[in-house]
Amino acid sequence: MVDKAAIDRMLENLKTYVSQLDRLSGLKQDEFLSDPDKLGSAKYYLIVAIESCIDISNHIISSENLRRPSDFADTFAVLHENGLIGKALEERLQNMARFRNLLVHLYGKVDNKRVYEFLKTNLSDFDAFAKQIANTVDKSDH
Repeated sequence: MVDKAAIDRMLENLKTYVSQLDRLSGLKQDEFLSDPDKLGSAKYYLIVAIESCIDISNHIISSENLRRPSDFADTFAVLHENGLIGKALEERLQNMARFRNLLVHLYGKVDNKRVYEFLKTNLSDFDAFAKQIANTVDKSDH
């Protein structure tokens, strides 16, 4: 059984990370790219936000005895296979997981413009994920 209190804590952490990313997304591109502190902060918050989604997903997968994912991106396929998230969101979250891998393992090769673009275009995916998970947990709580 899913631990609703644990999911709620993880969702609250995710909300905190996304609010920091949202603040950074309001910067002009040249201001963002020229400031290593802002860039580093964005990369860190992206990593922990994406990892929060992975952790939440893995908690649900484990609690519900679902298929074990083969990697981080596959975590979201498992959720989709079990009707917990839609196909389009699954694909966007899989891309996020792959982006997280770049940030963690190939950080020196990450195009910083791509980080900025991610901030401008992908933050709503975190909210969509949080809403779908919260709805799922609320339904299973009844």
